[in-house]
Amino acid sequence: MSSIKWLFLQTKKINNWQQLISKCLLLLICLLIIGMQPAFAGMQDDRYEGNIFVVFAGNGSLVPPRQTLAKTLADHKPAMLAFYLDDSKDCKQYAVYISQTQAFYGKAVEIIPVSVDSIPPKENYEPTEPGYYYSGGVPQVVLFDKSGEVILNKKGQVPFEEIDDKFREVFDLLPRDESIEFKQRAFNEYSSELSQ
Repeated sequence: MSSIKWLFLQTKKINNWQQLISKCLLLLICLLIIGMQPAFAGMQDDRYEGNIFVVFAGNGSLVPPRQTLAKTLADHKPAMLAFYLDDSKDCKQYAVYISQTQAFYGKAVEIIPVSVDSIPPKENYEPTEPGYYYSGGVPQVVLFDKSGEVILNKKGQVPFEEIDDKFREVFDLLPRDESIEFKQRAFNEYSSELSQ
């Protein structure tokens, strides 16, 4: 057998294998596409769809937190612990309020979301550990003043106004009814002042 004829047969065999592999991969991709379930993220169910701050509040900057509770207390900075579960309908709905709190107080207050699944099981916790303040339900909010004293510890969907009132006391701001209303400009809002 001549070397050219042998080379031709080998090339033909390789091409047949490549075609077979290509067809198998195409078939596998088609089966995967047909078998996929549509992705539905719902605030009204207790299913896991991902981190609640990213999926439901549109605020991935909250996780992971910038600092630990121990560091925040050592720096004498006001803090907010927000205990949550990613597969809790109440926490999914409340994620928006935590994000709203960050919009107003994010530079002055350390907002620390804590997934209760990440709290290590121990007999006793130190006051610098989030587990020390967790009371067994979600959502739960714990607010600290500059000296590290707890000024609010409440389970359930605590309204933003209640959190705002406590932080207004910490920062010695006027009560809400006596101060001007702060409005944030929407991200995509058009400003005619800037376009001139």
